[in-house]
Formats: sequence, structure tokens, C-alpha cells
Amino acid sequence: MTPVFESERLSACLNPQTPDRLIIAEVAQNHDGSLGQAHAFIDAVALTGADAIKFQTHIAAAESTPDEPFRVKFSRQDKTRYEYWERTSFTPEQWAGLAEHARDKGLIFLSSAFSTEAVALLEGLNMAAWKVGSGEASNLPLLECMGATGKPILLSSGLSTVAELDRMVAQIRQWDVPFGLFQTTSMYPTPPDKLGLNVISEYQQRYACPVGLSDHSGTIYPGLAAVTLGAHLLEVHVTLSPFMFGPDVSSSLTVEGLKQLVDGVRFLETALASPIDKDVMAQDMAEMRRIFQKSVVPRQDLAAGTVLSAAHLTVKKPGTGIPAADLHLLLGRRLRNPARLDQPICWEDVSPEEDMTQTLNTQDCFNEVNA
Repeated sequence: MTPVFESERLSACLNPQTPDRLIIAEVAQNHDGSLGQAHAFIDAVALTGADAIKFQTHIAAAESTPDEPFRVKFSRQDKTRYEYWERTSFTPEQWAGLAEHARDKGLIFLSSAFSTEAVALLEGLNMAAWKVGSGEASNLPLLECMGATGKPILLSSGLSTVAELDRMVAQIRQWDVPFGLFQTTSMYPTPPDKLGLNVISEYQQRYACPVGLSDHSGTIYPGLAAVTLGAHLLEVHVTLSPFMFGPDVSSSLTVEGLKQLVDGVRFLETALASPIDKDVMAQDMAEMRRIFQKSVVPRQDLAAGTVLSAAHLTVKKPGTGIPAADLHLLLGRRLRNPARLDQPICWEDVSPEEDMTQTLNTQDCFNEVNA
């Protein structure tokens, strides 16, 4: 995949008029600083059908102070988060190798930048868009640096108020760059009552832009639900194993789970883009209707001249005769021809007018049969 093709694919997914959904598999720091593991993630994600793979580019000295606290104290080898960023970072040459590998595998390469220095590094790799983490959504200097490139900005909102989002969306619109907005809840993992799926439609109405879900639940369900609610962008964390080390593993899908999610989203893309007309569908199902629906038949052999009552009739498959829904129209009519047990009655077999003196309704049938 070339950078040009990456841009075209992103443009399609950012167009609400197309059925395409952008599925981003986020590795984040689940590679734990192993370049080999990072490349292994690319190979694994490429097999799932996801559109993009995303990492995080942390330059410790550019984004953190030495005493930055851990969100979760998980590491036995890193005394501070600063040390963790340093240990798990890659060189510019290593980032270039990851981007090339991803593109060779048909994946859009993305990495979230957490400093202007990281933006400069990633811009040198000709990255197709900027994915902004929730903690950076109000970082105007960082967003200005991204906006200056003219590339799409995909903004997560897990820590933002509506007023803050209003300001940032207005700012991004001034830069005249494509953008999308993710509903996000910055809880790891996110429980179902905190997903905020209602926000998807609220963002669509408020900002009139492509909207998505950045999901931290570690399950496939929110992503599938989001697509049915109109999300065009979907981001999930991915891990090679639920037993891997790292702060995001509990919030991640396994590769197998990611494949299930992708298959489900592609299924829903086709379904949502394919409205049906029930009347046309019924015509197309004519043979199935004949097989599964029922016709009016006699409960016994009936002689010509018999005035039909509800006690004479029942309904059975197949639906090749008078439909079950029309049984009441036969009550009180006289048979022109003999009718045999379980053989569908046709309109040609009965007189066109009711003998009103003999008519019984359907309830009479139940009363008579069950007496």
C-alpha cells in the first residue's frame, strides 16, 4: 500500500455517503519496546482484514517530566513512566521500518504523536492522517502542528467536555482539513454502562462530521453496535495474547477477536448499504411462500352442493390453494365440485355468492369442533 492509496482509503472512510468503515487496530505499547514484537503485530493484524495498524510515538524528553505518574503501576522494571517511555521507544529508522512493513502488508500505518517532535518524526514517514489520543485533544500547539500538514485529524474525546470539543472542532475547521471524531471513554477496560454509545448520534448531529468509537472494552460487541448506530470509524486495542505484559492488554482484543470484529463489520457494511423493499422481497420469495404458507383444505371428503361451514375447513401446508387468511371468505359458499380430504380448495370449486342462511364464522368452527 502506497501513501497515496492510504490517503484514498482514508478519504473514502471519512465520507459518510460511502459504506466503508475504517477499522484501526491499535498496538499502542503492547509491543513493550520489542521491535520484533512490533513487526509481529503487523503480520498478525494484516491477516484480520483491518484497514490500519496504529502505534504510539512517545519521545520521553519531549512529552513528560521525570516525575510523571503511572496511570497504573504495572511495570516491575520501570521506576517511572518517563523510564517506561524511554525503554519502549524506537529510533526514527526503526519507525521507518515499521511503516514500510505495514504498507507492504496492505495496512495503513498510523501512530499517535504525543509531542511536536513526534509529529515531525512521523511527518517524515509520510503518514496519511493524525490520530489524536484523548489526553492530547485540547493540546492546541500539538494540533496546530498537525493541522499545518493539511492531513486528516482523527480526534478522540475520552477526557473532553462538550465545550472543549466545540472549541477544538471549530479550530480544526479553520484549518480546512478533513477530520473525524471518536466517542471514547478513558477507562481500561470500559464497562458496558460507560461506553457512551448514545454519544455517536449526538456527535453526528452536533458536529456533522464522520464519527466513530475508540473502544477499550476488550470485547467485539461495542464496535458492532457502533456500526449499526452510524459509526464510520472504529478503533480497538489488539494483543497477541491475553497473557502479554502491559497496561492495555486487559482492554485489548486478541487477534482472533479482531478478526471476528472485522468480519462482523464487513457483514454489517453490506447489510446497512442494502435496503430492501418488503413487497419485492415477497415476490422474490414466491416459491418459499408456497412451501411454508398454508392453504384451505377440507377436514373430510365433501360432496358437491355442500354449503361450507367453519367445521368443514382447516388450513395446511403447502400454500398452493386459497390462502389461510381467506378462509372466512369461503364460509357459507356452496361447493360446485366435490372436495377431497386434505386437497386444497380452489376458487373455481365454490359458488361466487354466500348462502347467508348457512354461514358460520371462524369462532363457530372452534365451538363446533371442540363441543
